[in-house]
This record gives sequence, C-alpha cells and structure tokens, in this order.
Amino acid sequence: MRAWHFSENAYPFLPPTDEYESIRVTLPNRLYDPVKGAELYDRFLTEWQIAEEEGVNIMLNEHHQSATCVDPTAPLVLAALARLTSKARLLILGNPIANRRQPVRVAEEMAMIDVLSKGRLEAGFVRGVPTELLPANSNPVRMNERHWEALDMIVQAWTGHDGPTSFEGRFFHHRNINIWPRPYQSPHPPIWVSTTSPGGAGQVGAHGYIQATFLTGFKGTPAIYDAYRKGWREAGRGIDVPVNRLAYAAMVYVADTEAKARAGAEKLLWYVTANKISPWFRNPPGYSPIEANVKMMLGDAAGGGFGNFGANSTIDGAMANGTMFCGTPDQVFGQIKNFYHHVGGFGNLLLMGQAGFLDHEETVAGIRSFARHVYPRLKEEFPDDAISGRRDAADAAASE
Repeated sequence: MRAWHFSENAYPFLPPTDEYESIRVTLPNRLYDPVKGAELYDRFLTEWQIAEEEGVNIMLNEHHQSATCVDPTAPLVLAALARLTSKARLLILGNPIANRRQPVRVAEEMAMIDVLSKGRLEAGFVRGVPTELLPANSNPVRMNERHWEALDMIVQAWTGHDGPTSFEGRFFHHRNINIWPRPYQSPHPPIWVSTTSPGGAGQVGAHGYIQATFLTGFKGTPAIYDAYRKGWREAGRGIDVPVNRLAYAAMVYVADTEAKARAGAEKLLWYVTANKISPWFRNPPGYSPIEANVKMMLGDAAGGGFGNFGANSTIDGAMANGTMFCGTPDQVFGQIKNFYHHVGGFGNLLLMGQAGFLDHEETVAGIRSFARHVYPRLKEEFPDDAISGRRDAADAAASE
C-alpha cells in the first residue's frame, strides 16, 4: 500500500459561519490576509517536504473561489514541489479538465512537471465539483463527456512523437498538437481519475486508470470499487484487478494516545463543519444524472450532491462511517485493515492529515506517527501486487 499526505491548503481565519452565506463562490476575498496566506503556503510546502522525509508520498488538489482550498492553480505548487523534493511521488488530483478551455495546455503543464521531477508525476483528472461551475463560467450539462474527451486529447498530446497531429471532437478541436517537452515517463505519467459514483467508476475501470474516491465510507465505497472492477473486466483487461488501481481518501490522525488523536481529529473536522455551501451551488441543473437527483429527493445521501456531510461532522460519526481513521497506531491500523477487507482491497491511501486550525506542530506529529508506526505495517500486510476482489457475501449484502 502506498500512502499520500494531502492538505487542501485551507485558509481558516474566517468569521463565525453564521456571518456568511457560503464558504465557496461568494465569500468576499477582503477576508483573506495575504501576509497570513504567505505564511500558510510556506508551512504547507514544509509539511509536504517532511512527509517525503518520512517516506510518504505527496498529494495536492485544486479548487476555486473557496477558503477550503487556497490553491487555485495546483500545477504551480506541483512545479515548486518538483524542485523541493527528490524522492516522493507527486500526485495532483486533480486537473478539472471539464472546466478548462485548452486541454493541450494541461498536457504541456503536466509534461513539464514530469520532466522537472525526473518522472515522479502522477497525473490526476477530475470533473470538478459543482460549486466551481459558476466561477469557471461553465455549462453543467455534459460535463462528463467534456471530461473524457479532454483526457483523450491530453493522452494523444503525450504519446504523439512524430510531429503535429490533430484532434477533432465534439467539444474540443486542435489542428496542431506537438508538445515540447514530452513526458519523462513512457508512454506517459500514471493517470488517476476521481469519482464518487459507480457509473463514473465503471468508466475509469474500462480505461484502466487509477480510481480514487473521497469520503465515500463503508456504505458508498464498495459499489464504486465493484463498478470499477466490472468496467475493468468488461473492457477485456483480465479477471484480476490489482489493488494499486484503487485509492481511498479519508481524514486521518494518529497519536500515541487516543486523547491526543481525538484532539487532532477534532481540528481536522473543520473541513466538514466549516464547509457551508449555499444550496443553489451544490447541484446546478444538469450536473447530476436524473437517477441521482431522484435519490437525493428521496433522502438518500448516497445518491449524490455536494456538501452534505451529515454524520461525518463528528469524530464518532466519521469513524463509524469510515470517513475518518483516528486513534493510536494500533487502533488506526485496525480501522484501515477493517475498511480494506470490507471494500475488497485498495492500494493507495490518501490521508487528509491537515485542515483548518490543525497547526504545524500537530500536523507534523500526525504525519510522523502514521509514517513510523502505521505505514510499515500497512505495507507489510497489504503488498502492492495484491489483487482487489469482490468482498465476502456478508459484507456485500450489508452494503446493498
């Protein structure tokens, strides 16, 4: 199993939540102090470097017009990390290509970072959360189609080495694709795609890309992974699905005592409790399939939507749901092991180990506790060459 330290680069110095309508899209940027912001960037970069020193890989993401993630251009931070680090794999999860107008530019950015890092890039792509459609001036309809077409164009740009080629799709057109530099890795960097629905996971599996899912817990994750495995097999990729094709993201905090761990985890929950979003930004018309909207109207939280974290807003609720792993090293190892077997296995653990007011010392303590006392056991117990399979019948029935 590979582990990745993940921070959303949040800016937590905000008024009480009852004094603003939404933390995303409309929150006035007069509330942002650039001096404090510069200090936060410095500490986040340092924390990623410490993660590398502890043998943990690095993950970052990108959001727009949101205090929850003050990294609107993740490729710039990734380029800095390509020079500040030398060993860790560098995962961007990811590029919101359905909201980008020039996929070839994304291909160029990622190829350059792959060369800068000497082949350590893992290139992730996302459809983009619904709150970012308005900031991107994008149409919520047919985002999935735009996403997959843009990704096809990027792969074409990475793998064409004999002069200009053209791409003529439904949404994107480019007559002269011939990027310099080309990627360091051949034929291209590993591709990740993040999705939280079985329908999306089936497409990812059919393409053979790495599937990542975020905070989908005991209830939602099994169906997503099963759909991935089905898509993989139906595409003729073989019966066996390697665990290294699957990833799970959760909030994680480890300490030498349960009390210290819960104190750190309480601060991590800022990501959930401060994530106040106006209803009209959560699910713009055309963003979610009709079936998902029907489930949401019937009160099924697994049906879709964004920003409805429910029981995840408490430590006990989040741990019961499988969206948080918290405790001593023995406790966290047991929690991850239980989750691993429940979902049928996964090979990448994306650790949200910093959020809100979790300070630098607390963040570093959490990284080191995990890296030194949990990670070695995970790597021994769950090797990278393991096969991901259907869960046992009892688990499968319980989740359906």
